[in-house]
Amino acid sequence: MQLSEHDLQLRGIRLHVVEAGDGPLVVLLHGFPEFSYAWRKQIPALAAAGFRALAPDQRGYGASEKPKHVRDYRVEELAADVAALIESSGRRKAAIVGHDWGGIVAYYTAMFHPECVDRLVVINAPHPAVYEAVSRRRPSQIARSWYALFFQIPILPEALARRTVRWWGRWLQRDAGPGAYTDEDIGRYLDAWSRPGAIKAGINYYRALFARRLARRRGPGIRIDAPTLILWGDRDRYLRPENADPDPAWLPHAELVHFPQASHWLPNEEPARVNELIIDFLRR
Repeated sequence: MQLSEHDLQLRGIRLHVVEAGDGPLVVLLHGFPEFSYAWRKQIPALAAAGFRALAPDQRGYGASEKPKHVRDYRVEELAADVAALIESSGRRKAAIVGHDWGGIVAYYTAMFHPECVDRLVVINAPHPAVYEAVSRRRPSQIARSWYALFFQIPILPEALARRTVRWWGRWLQRDAGPGAYTDEDIGRYLDAWSRPGAIKAGINYYRALFARRLARRRGPGIRIDAPTLILWGDRDRYLRPENADPDPAWLPHAELVHFPQASHWLPNEEPARVNELIIDFLRR
C-alpha cells in the first residue's frame, strides 16, 4: 500500500500528514507520546476497505510544527486543526478515529465542530465529563494520572524526559503486549521524540488541559450526537475501566466494545480486530 506524505499549512501552522486510499474520509488522531506512525496498522486496512485514511502528526508532534506556548495546545486549537484539515481535504464531514489524546481531541472536535463529524471511534480515551465524574468518585483515578499532575511543574518534566528518552522506548514495549512495538518501531519513535521542541509540546497538551479544567470551561456543550464506537483495552494502567462507560446524557448514540486482554495501546496490540470493528462501524 503506497502512502502519501506531505505538509499542509492550516490556520497559520504547518501540519505533516500521511494518507492513503480514496473514498469517504477518515481522520486518524494519535495520542501521547506517538505520531501518525501510530496508525501504521490501520491506514492500509482502511484504504483497502475503500476509505481515504488521513493521519496528521498533531501540532507539536512528529514532523509538524511545534508552537512554543501552552496556550497553543488548548483543546479549542486542536479541534480547530481537525476541522481545518477536513475542510482542506475538500470534504464537509469525516469520520474521526482517535486514541488516547487523539480520542480527547476527537471528542472536543465533535463538541466544537459537530457539523464536521460524521462518526467517532474512540480508543482508550474517556469523554471529558465521564473522566471528571470517575475522578470524583474514584480517587485512585487521580493516582493513575500522576504523570499529568507532574507535567504541571515548569521545566523539570521536559528536562527529565530529555535525559531519559531512550527509557521511554523500553517503557512503551513493556507496557504494551508482546510484539506490539518492534525495535524498528521504537527507533521511529525515538527519532520523533528527539526533534527540537517535541517533548515540551507533548507535555504542554497536559498543561493546557489542566488550565482549562481549573477555569471550568467546557465550551458550547458536552453532549455528542454523532454515532460513537468506543474500543477499550481493559488492562489500561492509566484509566480506570469506568472511564469507558458512555453516559447516555453525553453520548446517547454510543456503543462499547471491551478487549479484556489488551492494554492502553490497543491499536497496536489487536490491530486485526480493531480494524474489523472500525470498518464495520464506518460502513453502516
